[in-house]
Order: sequence, then structure tokens, then C-alpha cells
Amino acid sequence: LVSLFMSDLMVGLVVMPPAMLNQLYGHWVLRGDFCSLWASFDVMCCSASILNLCIISLDRYLLITSPLRYKLRMTSCRALALILAAWTLAALASFLPI
Repeated sequence: LVSLFMSDLMVGLVVMPPAMLNQLYGHWVLRGDFCSLWASFDVMCCSASILNLCIISLDRYLLITSPLRYKLRMTSCRALALILAAWTLAALASFLPI
């Protein structure tokens, strides 16, 4: 849940203010090279948010389908690995095209 919170917070703090400026002025008012960086952060934060929701859904599914084996299956190291994988995949999908 903290990872989902961080991705949504980054959307609100990093992605939305330049998008608001873009909507208000009708064109990109910031430096041109910042546009591609902003677009990459937009894709990364939104992708990380979606992937975090998928991980939470998987976690809840595992807890409901096999509650007795859940503690053995979902350790803190595995949970951290899933979170790191989500952020790594989101970063690769957004910053590699630049």
C-alpha cells in the first residue's frame, strides 16, 4: 500500500503541475527537453500505480484462496521483490524510449 501511495503521490506532485500548466496555456510553457522527462515520469508513475494495484490484487487473491499457506508463500522478501519488480518494469517502460 505504501508503494501505491508513493506512485500516486508522485503523480500528484511531479506529473500534474506541468500538465495543469499545459492545459491552462494551451501549449508547453516549460523548457523543451523537460517535456520528454515529464512524459517519462508520467508513464512511469501511472504504470507503477497500475502494477501496484495488480500486486495488491494478487496478494489478496493468495490470502483468500490459501489462507493457511499465505504466510509461507508471501514473505517480506518476496513482497519487496514484487514491489521492486513493479517499479523497475515501470521505469524501464518509461525511460528506455528516451
